[in-house]
Amino acid sequence: MEKLEQLYEGKAKKVFKTTEPEKFWIKYKDDATAFNGEKKGQIAGKGTLNNEISAIFLCLLKEKGVDNHFIKKISSTEQIVQQVEIIPIEVVVRNIAAGSLAKRLGWEEGKELPGTIVEFYYKNDELGDPLINNDHIAILGLALDSELVELRKQALKINEILKEYLFNKDIILVDFKLEFGKTPAGTIILADEISPDTCRFWDAHTKEKLDKDRFRRDLGNVEEAYQEILRRIGGSINV
Repeated sequence: MEKLEQLYEGKAKKVFKTTEPEKFWIKYKDDATAFNGEKKGQIAGKGTLNNEISAIFLCLLKEKGVDNHFIKKISSTEQIVQQVEIIPIEVVVRNIAAGSLAKRLGWEEGKELPGTIVEFYYKNDELGDPLINNDHIAILGLALDSELVELRKQALKINEILKEYLFNKDIILVDFKLEFGKTPAGTIILADEISPDTCRFWDAHTKEKLDKDRFRRDLGNVEEAYQEILRRIGGSINV
């Protein structure tokens, strides 16, 4: 299999066609952005770390019955994935008040939610990825009601799997963002990545942030936080 022309470049990854029509070639970047691209920078070795971390999480989810686009890791920063058409909805799962939710509700960051919250955001950089509800999704034609039920079901299952797994690694899964896509056959599967870029991870004992909030909030030691996540989930650090 060979890499062909670039299809897309996002904030954290590049996507290429391959000589196998139903497979894409993903390259993770060291670029870091926050606040819808208003803050930009580089995190040394982030592409390597997120490639490894995401591969571990996606393999775990496959083992637990959550189908996703990951096929194999082929280099320190690259992986092969199944071709999907991304559904333009970001699915955010929240277990603890943090970030924008804490601000919206006026709750202190770190307060445990009485129940898990699932939110939908319109995947549109020009609009700043706004929070939307089922009615907005319907009038925009982003997904059917039955597909939203499936997105929520899969998101909650992923949450339970990851929470239990990370609990045993002394990591709190505060919240995280998921993206889903449709295969050529029309099946909805998990896509994108699961990494410190897309999740809030806190140390279970100190509540130290081990994710991109260290970049967003200028807390320092960003690379070290990503490395710590990889170390705790059993990956090797070769940055």
